Amino acid sequence: MPVISFDAVRKVYPLPGGDVVALDGVDLAIEKGEFVLIMGPSGSGKSTLLNIMGSLDVPTSGEVTIAGKKISRMSDDELTLLRRDHIGFVFQQFNLIPLLTVVENVEYPLILKGRQNGARKRAEEVLRAVELAETHFTHKPNELSGGQQQRVAIARALVNDPDFLLCDEPTGNLDSKTGTAIMALLTRMNREEGKTVVMVTHDPRMTKYADRTIQLIDGRVVE
Repeated sequence: MPVISFDAVRKVYPLPGGDVVALDGVDLAIEKGEFVLIMGPSGSGKSTLLNIMGSLDVPTSGEVTIAGKKISRMSDDELTLLRRDHIGFVFQQFNLIPLLTVVENVEYPLILKGRQNGARKRAEEVLRAVELAETHFTHKPNELSGGQQQRVAIARALVNDPDFLLCDEPTGNLDSKTGTAIMALLTRMNREEGKTVVMVTHDPRMTKYADRTIQLIDGRVVE
């Protein structure tokens, strides 16, 4: 069974100047263990697609199934638990908490789940897995380079052992060399750890890392 499936999904944003159709009848299925790129020009619906995959938004019509659950039938609280327990998010802007140290940022999702016992050990374990030097564990985010911050963000996304990672332009704020290192890390997590990775990007060079590329044009999947 796919970890994510879309069935005739439409997303329409009503605006004073007229409705904007962000997604227009999208059908897709993402299987466990895939590395999938979502590409398309600005305004094609990539971010809307990713937000719905992450249950941050809901479709206007159609059905979305995430980790075996139909999100149209779920309450806000149930959607919050779905995000917390099944989905890891990696953003272009890192979105780390500036007042917390690196290891505190990574253990924070576990504390939200009420898993204080072993949280620090698990956070350190995942930080080692993303190859961040232990000397940086007690640093604040602003004391790290962009590449190091993105490693921390990936560790935070992985700490709950999610079913899949949703990555929104994760190399967009990084130089070419650092971006390559981050892509190598995501690829390793996919190939060796079996993590399903879905990544939005505008960079055609990223296609070499993926099993499959989904092209979006005007809210529609173009094969």
